[in-house]
Amino acid sequence: MRILAVALTLAASFTPVDPLGELTDLAVKRVQVADLVAAAKFGTPQPIDDPVREKQVLDTVRVKAQQLSLDPENAATFFRAQIEANKLVQRRLYARWTEHPEEVPTRRPDLGTEVRPILDRLTTDVLAELKDTEQLRRPGLRCEIHATIAERSAVVLHRLDRLHENALAEAMRTVCTEN
Repeated sequence: MRILAVALTLAASFTPVDPLGELTDLAVKRVQVADLVAAAKFGTPQPIDDPVREKQVLDTVRVKAQQLSLDPENAATFFRAQIEANKLVQRRLYARWTEHPEEVPTRRPDLGTEVRPILDRLTTDVLAELKDTEQLRRPGLRCEIHATIAERSAVVLHRLDRLHENALAEAMRTVCTEN
């Protein structure tokens, strides 16, 4: 009962409760932006999978990671998981909106001028957090425990539904990889 009380107190504070909390919160924001990406693309010829754009993002991540003295491939692996999480949300929203057209967003955000700038800012912030948490993210039990606490806390703090909770799990699956 005492653990539950502590967990609820921490959740009520609406602040990250773990050294990986900031990184996890940024992953949550990326997962939530997937809703905007889906709204921008749904009903257009623009596909969910965009290998050219994905390559651009990953190439940019590698360059910026190197500038921060981060392993470029490790950073790209983390961002590949972010991209896959984003596509998971898009696919499920497409399926929902196809089945329930009344739920389709009434406003289509502009992918180039509204959505991508948000993702670009998040990319910069995520890379900075990857740098700040570099030592903690080494593979092992310590990292796994922190990652689990941060992820579960984020689900509560952000009140994620099952779709976004699953996407967050995908986004964070490589957080404890070799640096």
